[in-house]
Amino acid sequence: MQIKDQFISFIHRLQDEICAGLEAIDGKATFREDKWERAEGGGGKTRVISNGHVFEKGGVNTSVVHGPLAPAMIKHFGIEEDCNFLAAGISLVIHPVNPFVPTVHANWRYFELYDKQGTFIDSWFGGGADLTPYYLFKEDGKHFHTTFKQACDPFGAELYDKYKKVCDEYFINKHRGDEARGIGGIFYDYLRPDATRTADDLLQFSISNGESFLKAYLPIVEKRKDLPYTQQHIDWQEYRRGRYVEFNLIHDRGTLFGLKTNGRIESILMSLPPRARWEYDYHPAPGSPEEELAAHLKPQDWINM
Repeated sequence: MQIKDQFISFIHRLQDEICAGLEAIDGKATFREDKWERAEGGGGKTRVISNGHVFEKGGVNTSVVHGPLAPAMIKHFGIEEDCNFLAAGISLVIHPVNPFVPTVHANWRYFELYDKQGTFIDSWFGGGADLTPYYLFKEDGKHFHTTFKQACDPFGAELYDKYKKVCDEYFINKHRGDEARGIGGIFYDYLRPDATRTADDLLQFSISNGESFLKAYLPIVEKRKDLPYTQQHIDWQEYRRGRYVEFNLIHDRGTLFGLKTNGRIESILMSLPPRARWEYDYHPAPGSPEEELAAHLKPQDWINM
């Protein structure tokens, strides 16, 4: 079986497993599936959950799209001629009800490039997962990061540190003075086969990380989902969600890629929370839990904290 076929099988299986795990811990809401087709080629399965006991809004989406590469992407990749592409991926964002439960994002994707005659030119993998808490529990950060380090370690002891650094540098609202969106995780892109790693090695690396998602996130949800909260906590959650919106609309590569390749708008903007807040020149009170969270929105050694 070709690498692309193995990857497509993996993302569809992972979508089923993640949706089942999230439904089980929510106990009320279930995912609604919306299958769609792309006029230029391919399609996907958008699955959305909302108004649950635990999850206010979320989506776990898969897509396999192909066709001519859009002019904007030809320019982005620095290619001199028209090409065709195949892009397969799974992408998820989960926004919880309880402000003490963090928002989480993850995606894993695979890209192939062909010339106009259909001859294979290039391929690469990308992916990762990151956590966006609204209140700081250092043990949650340690658990999340440790889980993904354990997923990376069999493929190279240096990989977690390398891809954590990439994540720390990517999920930044640079227009907010280099304020991090959350507490990070791992992130990698443009991983190509080379003399030291085959395409199958990179596929297995992606599978290892994808299969670690529920292990990384669900224990945190279980510990925090029933904590009591007030309107003040919700106000802060919505304020921080505003920063999430800013990153996704201004900086996120996946959002920009989808918009430039005639992607499905409903699926692309699924990542946005149902409610967010902006307040002019707001600063959390000194010594407050909100200020503590804000102070940690920069690279940290979560595993050894």
